[in-house]
Amino acid sequence: MSKRLALVIATALAATGTVHAQSKTPEWIERSNANAKVLLDVMAHFTPEFASQVGFPGYDDKVADLKPGIDERSRAALAETKVKLQKLLATEKDANVRQDLQIMIKTVDEQIEGIDLNRKYMLPVQDVGQLIFGGEFALLKDDVDPKRRALALNRLQCYVGKAPGCTPITEQAKAQTTERLGNKSLLGPYKGEIEQKLSNTQRYVDGIHQLFAKYKLDNADGKAALAALDSQMKDYDAWVRSTVLPRTRADFRLPEPLYAYNLKQVGINIPPQELIKQAELEFVELRSAMQMMAPVVAKAEGINATDYREVMKALKKQQLGKDQVMPWYSEVIAKIEDIIRRERIVTLPQRKMAMRLASDAEAAAVPAPHMDPPPFINNKGEQGTFVLTMGNPSAKAGSSDAYDDFTFKAAAWTLTAHEGRPGHELQFAAMVERGVSLARSLFAFNSVNVEGWALYAEAETLPYEPPAGQFGALQARMMRAARAYLDPMLNLGMITRERAHDVLTHEVGLSEAMARQELDRYTFNSPGQATAYFYGYMRLQQLRLETELALGSRFDRKAFNDFVIGQGLLPPEQLAEAVHTQFIPQYAKK
Repeated sequence: MSKRLALVIATALAATGTVHAQSKTPEWIERSNANAKVLLDVMAHFTPEFASQVGFPGYDDKVADLKPGIDERSRAALAETKVKLQKLLATEKDANVRQDLQIMIKTVDEQIEGIDLNRKYMLPVQDVGQLIFGGEFALLKDDVDPKRRALALNRLQCYVGKAPGCTPITEQAKAQTTERLGNKSLLGPYKGEIEQKLSNTQRYVDGIHQLFAKYKLDNADGKAALAALDSQMKDYDAWVRSTVLPRTRADFRLPEPLYAYNLKQVGINIPPQELIKQAELEFVELRSAMQMMAPVVAKAEGINATDYREVMKALKKQQLGKDQVMPWYSEVIAKIEDIIRRERIVTLPQRKMAMRLASDAEAAAVPAPHMDPPPFINNKGEQGTFVLTMGNPSAKAGSSDAYDDFTFKAAAWTLTAHEGRPGHELQFAAMVERGVSLARSLFAFNSVNVEGWALYAEAETLPYEPPAGQFGALQARMMRAARAYLDPMLNLGMITRERAHDVLTHEVGLSEAMARQELDRYTFNSPGQATAYFYGYMRLQQLRLETELALGSRFDRKAFNDFVIGQGLLPPEQLAEAVHTQFIPQYAKK
């Protein structure tokens, strides 16, 4: 159902941010947004948590629909929505609005395909802890209207069955799995995935308790709802251990049609074998570049080593304590903004970028630095927040469960450029401030679009960073190239997890904990998604070069970058069309 799309968009928005919209919205965007409500209504009905996340009103006290027949009902609703959108398209004359309608029709088609494929191959099992935490966290933030925050109690009461007409979500999840448990042709979940979800449950529950205490919702009704949550989640986890674990599979690989669908969902439109070849070449080139740069970094940092692996290990020893992370990143952000202005890279927002440290529950859900978004719809001036993590919240420093990949000084440069400015935060802020339709901000989204810009943003600031920052940026890009060949190789049975682990730890230089997270990502958390970074970056750099060749001395970097982010999240083909038909002709005349 549209639940899958809601999850995809929510995941994406966990790495992005927006701010208040421009005061005057173009007429075509208003009409396109009115059309988008047809699809938004369906998504909000089945996944109210998504509606809360993007600011769609009227759903803050409601919860996800897991009731019997959910696949059939959501599929029928999507099919009906497609008919409505097709009727609008048949009479629409404006080229922009037509393009947006086509984006939404494609979105509906892909969601129906996803329902059919998952129903054909997979036993449905819900991560209820993460679902509830996400639904509560969407409302319990400092910049959310207090009236909306109060509805988090109503939503929790519905989750645990203490509101009229609500059945505990754990019971719905059990019934959804039990209904299809007897179908032995369905693949159970990967065992490692279920074990990881079980280990995170208590962090989610503790996180909800902390949020209720922070926002003074732990009154008598709140305590009763929290007590029910504690009991129901323990019961659900016990049921998962006794009923789901025996049906888990040892092989993480998805059926090939499902993996191919995942690649299409994130925006990969070339065969995985071709992607592997291109990424392998990029990996080798980046490894050579790091080796050439290693002596320069070693000299600048006083490191007694010349091999790039040893230099990276030495840089990672410059770890920041919890009280040092925010001041250091603030200093780096200011320097990067100076670079952006001086080198005329892109137009900066006037406001200061928001930043904070993640809670343990947030780090369990998203262990890497990311953007926490404000609402896309009905935004009252809320802005995105760059969320920094200290790694695995349960790990002891120096243990194999501890990350050292985000919190050493040199890493701050590329992480800020990627997640903050000129990356995700600036990209999504510009979309809302300049006026981009919902079709292009929500429904055109895929990882190739959004992550391609973020890697491109890293490359735009890299030449002006200190040597250690440049070294860290090259390592990060090498990791993205590794992802683009390891993910498909693992899922197509071309490499073992053990060999892939060696590449990530020895060649790329990741910590044991980060390497495990990466491998979990490729194999069961989000198979296919990690390939999008390299592919999106490659497509955008190709478009940049084509534009430079066409314009020669008339090429204006800042104007090009502003134009690109002003298009929203158009897929590479449509973005290229816009550049070739609008940007190049405009600047060719100058």
